[in-house]
Amino acid sequence: MGIRNRIRTHVGRNPNPITAHTREAHSRLAGANVTVSVCPYCAVGCSQLIYTKNGRIIDIEGNYDSPISGGTLCPKGAATYGLVNNPDRLTTVRYRPPHATQWEDRSLAWCMERIAQLVKQTRDASYEETDTNGTTVNRTLAIGHLGGATLDNEENYLIKKLWTGGLGIVAVENQARI
Repeated sequence: MGIRNRIRTHVGRNPNPITAHTREAHSRLAGANVTVSVCPYCAVGCSQLIYTKNGRIIDIEGNYDSPISGGTLCPKGAATYGLVNNPDRLTTVRYRPPHATQWEDRSLAWCMERIAQLVKQTRDASYEETDTNGTTVNRTLAIGHLGGATLDNEENYLIKKLWTGGLGIVAVENQARI
């Protein structure tokens, strides 16, 4: 029997070749919330789509609307989902108190509060309203900031305003310029 006859015979026997299981299948992303984000790895800043359901990340993929990468991701960016959902991933901050020999696990909330207290303490102790010539400077030279290259222009603008205008930090730099 020729190929055309076999195809006709097969199609003639089963006019609807889609099974009920296939008909009921749907994307696991159906009904998920989508958030646009930035890949956490390098300075390119590829856009990613983060899919969540019930407060859990279920998938991460490249964003086709991104003018930077057009939806493509490098191998590390493509593996971001594995980074986020790795059972070995640390979910606490490792902290070693002054003069201690052992590390302790602390919550991120504790860490952020600790950093805020130390920044305030250092700024208060080192803030200069005027320099030795009497010129108004409103600054601290005891704190510096190095920003990440994956931040966008708007985030860098706000950081620069907060650190320089708000706290008087002079040493503000960004990884993308180094």
